[in-house]
Parts: sequence; C-alpha cells; structure tokens
Amino acid sequence: MKKISAFLFIPLFLSFSGASSLFLELSIYVKKPASLDHTKKTMTVYPGQTFQTTLIKLYEMKIVKNPFKFKMVAVFKGYDKRIKAGEYLLSGAMPPSEILKVLIRGKGRLYRLTVPEGYNLYQIATLVADSGWGTKTAFLKTAQDVSRAKSAGIDADSIEGYLFPDTYYFQKEATAEQMISTMIKQFWSVFSPEWTEQARKLGLSVHGVVTLASIIEKETGAPFERPIISSVFHNRLKKRMRFESDPTVVYGLKDFDGNLTRKHLSTLTPYNTYQIKGLPPGPIANPGRKALEASLYPEDTDYLFFVSKRDRTHQFSTTLKDHIRAVKKYQLRKRTK
Repeated sequence: MKKISAFLFIPLFLSFSGASSLFLELSIYVKKPASLDHTKKTMTVYPGQTFQTTLIKLYEMKIVKNPFKFKMVAVFKGYDKRIKAGEYLLSGAMPPSEILKVLIRGKGRLYRLTVPEGYNLYQIATLVADSGWGTKTAFLKTAQDVSRAKSAGIDADSIEGYLFPDTYYFQKEATAEQMISTMIKQFWSVFSPEWTEQARKLGLSVHGVVTLASIIEKETGAPFERPIISSVFHNRLKKRMRFESDPTVVYGLKDFDGNLTRKHLSTLTPYNTYQIKGLPPGPIANPGRKALEASLYPEDTDYLFFVSKRDRTHQFSTTLKDHIRAVKKYQLRKRTK
C-alpha cells in the first residue's frame, strides 16, 4: 500500500509543481511589456467582438507578444468575458496587466466636441454628425423625443436651450442619448439652486430664464453688453412691450435664407416677438453661463431700445425718439452709403 501511495503522490507533486511553475511564469509575464515601443496605437473593439478576435488584433499590432499567456491570464481572472467595446490607445510598452485593465474598464480613447454658445439644436446635431458621431437625423430623433425633456427635469416639450455649451470628451462609440444626457447634466450642474431662487424673485420660471438667456445670447455681439441687453428685455417685460427681436423671428421660420424681410416680421409664428407679447414659448438657442447669469442679474437701467452700431456693439436708448435717431445714425445712413 505504501508503494502505491508513493506512486500516486509523485504525479500529484509533479502536477502541483508544474502549476506553481506556470503561475510564477504568468505572474512575471503579466508585468512584462511586449516591447520598449511607447508608440500609441489605436485599436477598436467592436460591439459583440469576441475575445479571440481582440487577442489576434493585439498580437498583429505587436501590442501583445505571447497571445497564449495573455489568454491564460485573461481567462484565469475572468477578463475574457468583460472586454468592453471602444476605441483604445495602446502600446507594446504597456504590461499585459495594464492592457487588460484598460479593456475591461472601457475607458477608451476620447474625442473632443466643443459646442459653441448660441448654437441651436439643429446646429448641434450638424456639429455632432460632422464630427463623426452618427447622423444628424439620428441625433434629432433622439433629441426631439418629448418624453426626454420631462425625464430630464425640463418643464417643456423640448430640450432646446438645455444642451449646455461646453467642451466635452466622448468615445467614438458614444450614442446620441449619451451625448444629450451629458450636455443636459452639465446644464443642471451650472444652473444652481441660487439661480432657481433668483428666477423666482424675478417672477420667472427656470424655462423662462433659459428662454430669455437664449435671446440675450443671440442678440449679443460684445460679451460685456449681455447684462445691458438683459435690462432692455426685463424693462420691456415689465411694461408689457413686445420684444421685437429679430433672432426669435428667424428661429420660427422654416428654410430661412439669411435675408430677413418685412414679410417675415409680419408673419405670425409662436416665435415672432414683433407679433406676440412677452417671451416666445421656448429657447431659440442654447445659452452659455454668462447669458444665463445676465438673464438673472440684469444691469439696472431704463433702456427700452437698442440698435446695432455695426461694430458688434449697440446704441441703447430710453425713448423711441432717441432710438429712431440712433437707427438713422447707425443703420439708415450706412445702408445709403
């Protein structure tokens, strides 16, 4: 019996010894880079892509030196089932352990998207599409889902005005829904409870503030004028005067060709503030932080009118007589010339 036990023990010992040796070998391998080449290479893992396909790509790109050991480590840790789709920047100088962590965290390569202040929903959709994230149609379809505004805490049927202008970083595989959610989340991180309280003091809803801010954004050429332009609209609101804002008229027109005519000004639309009193039903663009702040904290003035001086600034007036004089000075004469 003792001899039989001895014979049984030998293969077990050898098996254990071999396993220990392999474990030690893999422990060393996982910390050792495939090469000293620090050049970052872009590798894309597509949705549904198998681990084997990913491994072949890594080997062919010389990011992984020993695919057999790499797979053994991945399987042992359960990483082979957790690889996430994405676009990654990897190099042969990265140890296998780091490569695997990058792939399972899904923190792939990020691309910059800058949304300018004053862009409307359609302009943002075009920007997103031109930057390589899907199509304009797909973005608009997602953005114009009525239920989306409500679920995002927006008291309106549209998310226009709430896609906060900023610089964002997205993966190439980011969906329209993810991008829109990120922009709206950024809006709410900027629009503080203090601002909500200030809106209440002004007798405005948050939506009213955003709508006013969007008009201020589109009317402003020189940033320092935002609070002054805001004061004009606040004064007009108090006196129940029409805003008579050209950008609101343009927003309400379909297929606008860039030439605003008297016919446009006389055409009744929900956004034609030459025809309706007070604010239009919603924002005409997506205002930035400064425009939102200006709509909440206007400068204390008696101004009721302003006209472009054709140098990005405006001439402000308190009376219609002075305004007509300014129009003749800065608009009519220059047109004649």
